[in-house]
Amino acid sequence: MRALQTAVTSAPRWWASCTAWWPTPPEAPTINTVGRQVAALEEALGVALFERVGRGIALTAAGLDLLEHVRAMGDAAARVSLTAAGQAMALEGVVCITASEVIAAHLLPPIIARVRAAHPGIEIEIVASNAAQDLRQREADIAVRNFRPRDPELIARKVHDSGARLYAAPAYLERLGGVRAPEDLARAEIFGFDRTTMMVDGLKALGVPVTAASFPIVTSNHLVQWELAKQGLGICVMMEEIGEREPRVRRVLDALPPLPVPVWLVTHKEVETSRRIRVVFDLLAEGFLAVRDEMAALAASRA
Repeated sequence: MRALQTAVTSAPRWWASCTAWWPTPPEAPTINTVGRQVAALEEALGVALFERVGRGIALTAAGLDLLEHVRAMGDAAARVSLTAAGQAMALEGVVCITASEVIAAHLLPPIIARVRAAHPGIEIEIVASNAAQDLRQREADIAVRNFRPRDPELIARKVHDSGARLYAAPAYLERLGGVRAPEDLARAEIFGFDRTTMMVDGLKALGVPVTAASFPIVTSNHLVQWELAKQGLGICVMMEEIGEREPRVRRVLDALPPLPVPVWLVTHKEVETSRRIRVVFDLLAEGFLAVRDEMAALAASRA
């Protein structure tokens, strides 16, 4: 009976390991580990859950019957974790923040320094990713996002209306023969995130005559794009807060309007009642409001 209780308690985690599609994150269990976990679970339950199909595995009829029950167990475990975090009142422990790569690398550090100085008992974990982490599943406590979430279980606060512009190294712009009008960018090389038309459509909306051929270098890592731009390999779309501070690049075509980049702080309504998460949330908001005021002052000085 004890083995069965252990297996059932661990079932959501094992099931996620077995049914999640690849690519898996670096910390994901290996195939051998998953195999041992599946064997232990099958032995404890007394049923075969998977069968081999070619080089892969597939759920048996018994496995399919149990799937929804195990998923429900996983959801219940996540809710317990959220509620427990929400009841924590001590200003100590870990707070996980997720943000895009460039925000995590360039805008978060001074804010995190303020958090650590004011509350040394709070430890910060940063997930730098351009993918939205699932707050309901506790992949993070607080998210810095560029869109407003629609999930009613999430609490969101807009802290900044940023903008993104085109930036390039002066030497690269000289090689283009100077850029004085949007038409001059027809032969420019611009860094893209992927091979979709999103960047093409966005820049065309600003009057920039680009095509798919305008993006010969593609990387989903924004920090890599930024480094390529600083080294004179092309043009990068970057938030003004970062681009205007970098001495190795300059803005391309001041007359072009910026692409809107709203900044939202998001947390789950359960963990929003946690004192330490509330404190970090508020300090993040103050930090981004300070960034907003700094950019407004910079714009006024250039007017």
